[in-house]
Amino acid sequence: MSSKACGIFVTGTDTGVGKTIVTVGLMRLLQSAGFKVAGMKPVATGAFWQDGRLVNEDALRLQASASIRLDYNQVNPFVFELPASPHIAAGKTGCEIDFRRIRQVYEELAEAVDWVLVEGVGGWEVPLNGRERVADLVRLLDLPVLLIVGLRLGCLNHAFLTQRAIANSGAHCVGWIANHADGDFWWSAEAIETLDHALDWPLLAIVPFSSEKEFVERDIFPTVIKDKILHALYS
Repeated sequence: MSSKACGIFVTGTDTGVGKTIVTVGLMRLLQSAGFKVAGMKPVATGAFWQDGRLVNEDALRLQASASIRLDYNQVNPFVFELPASPHIAAGKTGCEIDFRRIRQVYEELAEAVDWVLVEGVGGWEVPLNGRERVADLVRLLDLPVLLIVGLRLGCLNHAFLTQRAIANSGAHCVGWIANHADGDFWWSAEAIETLDHALDWPLLAIVPFSSEKEFVERDIFPTVIKDKILHALYS
């Protein structure tokens, strides 16, 4: 693909693991380093009506965090009301998620900013239409991957399976971030230690559990690890 911007695809071990929290945090980090940044969520489900159109809360956060003014459909070209797997939610409306449209929107953003952060939907193997999955979209966009591991019950199995799937796809993963997705997950330290030894990619950051208010107000990446994350994004 020919575009002037750098890009990264943020995927997760499951839905609800903190992809949006991390993506917004990375956008702020890159902006603090002097870059013009846009976020994109190509596909979103579980949308609601606002001002006469369907919108998704995660996509609205990406839109609000961008360095430039963006129309909603530049951030989230495919949005569906049903909170289900994208191919099911799209099928209920008679729509098919078109990768060509997603690539077009991505390339337009890449011409306008220095960095485009693309947030996936669900996990790595989520179907997007009758033929293609999230992994296929990453291949089409030709982006390196950042994996978010949601620290909660079942995270070890999910992380190991996701690592295998990413490796088998041929995608380049720059590292992983541990996000405390469950405030009551009391053995997170042991889980992080297990994952740090077992996963093939470097642990870039550990994000503490965030309330809704904290998500809006707090910089999730301490100054001491910002250079480490920036270096990984450029690797």
